[in-house]
Amino acid sequence: MKLSTETLTIVAIFLGIAAGVYLPELMLSLKWIGDLFLMLLKMLIVPLVFASLFVAIVSLGSGEALKNLGLKAFGYYFLTTALAVTTGLVVVNIIEPGSAHQMAAAAEVTKPAEHTFASLLLSFVPSNIFASLSEGKIVQVLLFVIFFAIATLHLESTKRDSLHNFFDAINDAMGKIAEWIIKLTPLGVFSLIGYVIAKEGIETLWELKSYVAAVLIALFIHAIIVLPTVASFIGRFNPFGYFKRVREAVLVAFSTASSSATLPVSIEVASTRGGVKKESAGFILPLGATVNMDGTALYEAIAVMFIANSYGVELGFSQQIVIFLTATFASIGAAGIPGAGLVMMTMILSAVGLPLEAIGLIAAVDRILDMFRTAINVWGDLLAAKVLNRFVY
Repeated sequence: MKLSTETLTIVAIFLGIAAGVYLPELMLSLKWIGDLFLMLLKMLIVPLVFASLFVAIVSLGSGEALKNLGLKAFGYYFLTTALAVTTGLVVVNIIEPGSAHQMAAAAEVTKPAEHTFASLLLSFVPSNIFASLSEGKIVQVLLFVIFFAIATLHLESTKRDSLHNFFDAINDAMGKIAEWIIKLTPLGVFSLIGYVIAKEGIETLWELKSYVAAVLIALFIHAIIVLPTVASFIGRFNPFGYFKRVREAVLVAFSTASSSATLPVSIEVASTRGGVKKESAGFILPLGATVNMDGTALYEAIAVMFIANSYGVELGFSQQIVIFLTATFASIGAAGIPGAGLVMMTMILSAVGLPLEAIGLIAAVDRILDMFRTAINVWGDLLAAKVLNRFVY
């Protein structure tokens, strides 16, 4: 029987924990496997996000379409994703998971420098986009892609189509490479978590209880307070009554942990039971499944803060602004790619100067949290379809 990558990853987590406890010297020597896996993921960040975000914007077809439905959709998605990241940062700053047990490697990590508002703002703007691309300055790359894509929408159709086809092909090719790399996840996770346990001890897993609590509390707040409040205010409908009609899609998302696999169910229940026009659902829900990842963005923000706390690195206001921007825009740029969570995580950790190997620690509980955050992703998409349907039809 052929096991799925997800099943093999779960097995690898337990094997990595056992190997880290009973064969610590071996796992310390196999760290290079995890490092290779992380390097492969990091290799994809810039081309993947560049192509994916560019295609998402240009696919709207014209500047007029962008201003009409596209601008409303992206504006709403940005709002809810930004609120999700904010909720995550507020909760994680209150609970402070990871602070009680700081890892031995903390001394090796240098605290990122603080910035003034002016210097922080200027750091977002690339003076040389090729330098930003080569150095992996993701916030600068994201800002450039947005301007580049909007400018492309104003070109004549032949030139616009040529650029769109070019980057669409790059996006597909990067997606295929991502699929190959994600198949290595069990090996990478085995090496990473085994190394962390061998170096830090099995007690590091106990600290994950506060991390899991922070993620679930923040997701719960976003799902039943933040999203319904925004939807009822802008869309003027009862979100809880709407949930009763479309809950099947949320349950499918929870069980499969896949927004893409849930998409046909989402479109069906939104259009037949939720009062969303089929044409509206057919555009907004696929777009949302690609660019609207509230639960994932919230989770990434908390995970990065947890890793910083675990390594004894205090991230100040300016670094948390970088987390906010990177998590928000990266969720739009990379959400449609298999294994997007891992790509986003490496991106945000790199942006604030934290070690990528720490991914191995949180991998131990990632699968169960993935079910919850995917359910929130789909719930956010369904609410977006209902809200935006009011403005289109």
